Amino acid sequence: MNDANDESLISHLEALRETLLRCLISLCVVMPFTLYFSPRCLNWLIKIIAGSGQVAFNFFSPMEVFIIQIKTAIVLAVIVCFPYMAKEIWDFILPALYENEKRFIRTVVLSSTSLFILGAAFCLFVIMPMVVRFGLSFSSGNINPMFGISNMINLTFIMALAFGLMFQAPLITVSLVRAGVISYESLSNMRPYIVVIILILAGIFTPPDIVSQLMLGIPTYLLFEAGLFIARLNNKKVKNE
Repeated sequence: MNDANDESLISHLEALRETLLRCLISLCVVMPFTLYFSPRCLNWLIKIIAGSGQVAFNFFSPMEVFIIQIKTAIVLAVIVCFPYMAKEIWDFILPALYENEKRFIRTVVLSSTSLFILGAAFCLFVIMPMVVRFGLSFSSGNINPMFGISNMINLTFIMALAFGLMFQAPLITVSLVRAGVISYESLSNMRPYIVVIILILAGIFTPPDIVSQLMLGIPTYLLFEAGLFIARLNNKKVKNE
């Protein structure tokens, strides 16, 4: 029996290795194309971040822009390959799931992906131009703004990732209540603690300034309230049924 279990474990690990290897190969295949388009994508990002502000982004070393282009190409490659990688991972875990588990995971993955894209887009098109305008507001006759391109693009990637993760709040709220881990009433009464947790997470995910933390914390709390509202509607629907 132990030998059969060991063989089964080894076969599963081998299948996982092949799945991860195919995902890595897909990234390597796509990377040359994303490297070609990364300068255009970088210019597009800069135009969005700058918004209507008359601001120029500067670089301070010969290789700085090239390194940023490589980072942009990697992000583009992950975005382009994500459907294929998601399918490969889904095909790996599919045989071990029951039909109701497949439906549940399919719904969760689709909802989570949509919320992540929404959060990243909100950060890119709304928050980052606000950050630039806020920085420009401190300029005066003796103080001239000078934005480093590396700092701004890295900040954009970090903030987009943070917003994508924090925008999972309604999904987490609804899932916890629906699974019976915590009741709607208990979660509703925990609002003060939730606010503190959200602010702590916003402080971890954003640069150490109160403006960025509030820009991330306030939308996240509103999304938590939206998830709580959806959970309340689900509770009423279950009770009526």
